[in-house]
Amino acid sequence: MQVILLERVGRLGQMGDVVTVKDGFARNYLLPQGKALRATDANRKRFERDRAQLEARDLELKSEAQGVSTKLDGQSFIVIRQAGDTGQLYGSVSTRDIATAVTEGGFTIERRQVMLDRPIKTLGVHAIRVQLHAEVEPHITVNVARSPDEAARQARGENVTKATTEAEDDAEAARRAAAALFEEGAPAEIAGEAEGEESAGA
Repeated sequence: MQVILLERVGRLGQMGDVVTVKDGFARNYLLPQGKALRATDANRKRFERDRAQLEARDLELKSEAQGVSTKLDGQSFIVIRQAGDTGQLYGSVSTRDIATAVTEGGFTIERRQVMLDRPIKTLGVHAIRVQLHAEVEPHITVNVARSPDEAARQARGENVTKATTEAEDDAEAARRAAAALFEEGAPAEIAGEAEGEESAGA
């Protein structure tokens, strides 16, 4: 389907460009979101008539987005999830989850503005782009952890999955050391008791 872009759209083009896109993309995203019109003669005339107004609206939206971006850029948001010892999540963190966390943090964004290539499936601090406008994309970090305490440790740069493994290794080493100490001590005690019995018999 051929459409006329009413604003700059990612890699498609600039406002006023006539581009060919897949029918589903046009019907499900571009047309309902008001980002494009079908490329008919009537719509071309309509676009030329409204062009100045559309450009003014785009500048206004860009200015608003830049204002929000100044505050949002570099912010970190915590998402609490259950995960195994290796850091693999039981489930995943989606664009909806991130949009909810950002909104709860005081910024209003929609899930479609979260630029996530694939769902997040591991613990850790993940860098995410947020598209406030076609030309305004602040970066945020999403700290996925099992608890607020763990999120704080991750924010300091600690690897919580590695820390868990090290703690288990330390505990195992302590158990081995205790077992070895007990085994080494046992013969000496037995020998001491035997000497005592011999002395008593004499």
